[in-house]
Amino acid sequence: MTAPAATDLPGLPVHPAAHRPGVGDPDWAAMARILVVRPDNVGDVIMTVPALRALRAAAPAARIDLLASPAGAAVAPLIDEIDGVVTASVSWQRLPGAPEPGADGDPDGALVTELAARGYDAAVVLTSFSQSPWPAAAICRRAGIGVRVGTSKEFGGDALTHWVPAPPDHGHQVDRALEVLGAVGVPARGTGLAVRVPADADVPAPAGRYVVVAPGASCPSRRWPPERFAEVGRALAERGWTVVVTGTAKEAELVDRAAAGVPGAHRLVGTLDLGGLAALVAGADAVVVNNSGGAHLADALGTPIVELFAGTEEVGQYAPRTAPARVLTRPVSCAPCRQLVCPFGQECLDVAPAEVVAAVDALTHIPD
Repeated sequence: MTAPAATDLPGLPVHPAAHRPGVGDPDWAAMARILVVRPDNVGDVIMTVPALRALRAAAPAARIDLLASPAGAAVAPLIDEIDGVVTASVSWQRLPGAPEPGADGDPDGALVTELAARGYDAAVVLTSFSQSPWPAAAICRRAGIGVRVGTSKEFGGDALTHWVPAPPDHGHQVDRALEVLGAVGVPARGTGLAVRVPADADVPAPAGRYVVVAPGASCPSRRWPPERFAEVGRALAERGWTVVVTGTAKEAELVDRAAAGVPGAHRLVGTLDLGGLAALVAGADAVVVNNSGGAHLADALGTPIVELFAGTEEVGQYAPRTAPARVLTRPVSCAPCRQLVCPFGQECLDVAPAEVVAAVDALTHIPD
């Protein structure tokens, strides 16, 4: 049996049906409308920027839209390569306990109708190693999208027209997306993250030098204790920085606890959209954050990052790649756990505030 010819990932196990011989690479330059599917969080969308850049170069005349979650859609105005957004809370990303689908029993029926009306030539389904492309691919097939690209270890029939052998699990999310596109004729155009600060961003940034502290994260297991953020803030204030503690309206309690006792702290809760947050982060000397969208935003803006990285994920899959950074974590036997709530004592985040302050000093070249 002849091995599949179209793979740029030598040495990886290849299912006989993956990227089937004779299918050929899509004619990207001839396409008018392309959909990129990444209905995840803010940081996940930011990490698609190198893939979007590569796709834009391969299909310069095409309109490129992003299928995003409500949270991820907020990033689109900051990414030059995105022309439009389809916002949806898709069924395959809902957690248990989410609202039930509508009376027709088809939770993605309206999405199928919308995608069909838009007339896409191709869909590129981007996933982390733990996600499956098959639900999204099936939706795109129902919508009549003729070219459907994605990667998986598992067999999923013909939902994907171009099924790429899965890159290594441990690879960085940026590299994973680029490897998928590379396997279907889209060469990389660099791996650096980049977003732009909107010209109309209105940010009440303090005068002088400041450090942004963001104690939030998408789930409790990723959050360093806010009282430790407060210790860091107090130490930074003593060293002459203004400390800006920020978060969403839902993170108000975290922000209050992280700003407690920090002299002169600026507390920004629920007042910034993502463009405003980008402007704030772009002007900072450094950010102190959890493994969160804020870390990826700072990475894309080139702002130095001190990141408290929980053992929920592997560092190599999500670590900053563009900006100067220090990633602080502790090795534990239960990592990576993928848990939303730690069942133990978060030993993976047992990092002393003094270590964080020292990391800020090292990144900003402020001597003791």
